Amino acid sequence: MGLEQLSERYAAHNRLERGLGFVFAAPERAGLFRGYVGGPNKRVLDLGCRDGALTQAYAAGNEIVGVDADREALAEAGKLGIETRWADLDEPLPFEDASFDVVVAGELLEHLRDPRRLVEEARRVLRPGGTFVASVPNAYRLKNRLRFLLGRRVEDDPTHLQLFSPADVRTLLAGFEDLQVHFIAGRLVPLHARLFANDIVFVGRKPD
Repeated sequence: MGLEQLSERYAAHNRLERGLGFVFAAPERAGLFRGYVGGPNKRVLDLGCRDGALTQAYAAGNEIVGVDADREALAEAGKLGIETRWADLDEPLPFEDASFDVVVAGELLEHLRDPRRLVEEARRVLRPGGTFVASVPNAYRLKNRLRFLLGRRVEDDPTHLQLFSPADVRTLLAGFEDLQVHFIAGRLVPLHARLFANDIVFVGRKPD
């Protein structure tokens, strides 16, 4: 699928399913991402930034480069005063090695054909000691397990190409240090995080 087709597909999906300003699991994700991005004066690569709704949580005082396949959403993100790049994130990133302090990939990896390659690209463009912070849906939460037992599709979103468990998240972070995994978005998370969390936020640091 070409970039123009990809843009049209995601623009239609985002208009139908989410709309401008939508942030899944806000304010939990916004708070975690803001804390891990830190700042000020960080150079941040925001992959899959969409319209910048989450970007606003960590944009103040930082230099942000937002990348997305949805050109319509990216135009909205540009109104925040950030630099934007239109690109297919299943392709190599158009940035030099060790050129960012932080790489963000919020609710992105489940949409990619090869998420491991994207994580490797994120590590390549991070400076030594840089932070990679990302989030994915918890595909093996209890609700999805029950759907499977009932013979229903586990995932209804046609743009989701991957399913991630907590173990898969840790595998993705191989090669990073100081790993942190947060289970969020669910009233019953305190009872059993892996079963009741709807989302997983995870963080790693590129070795010095």
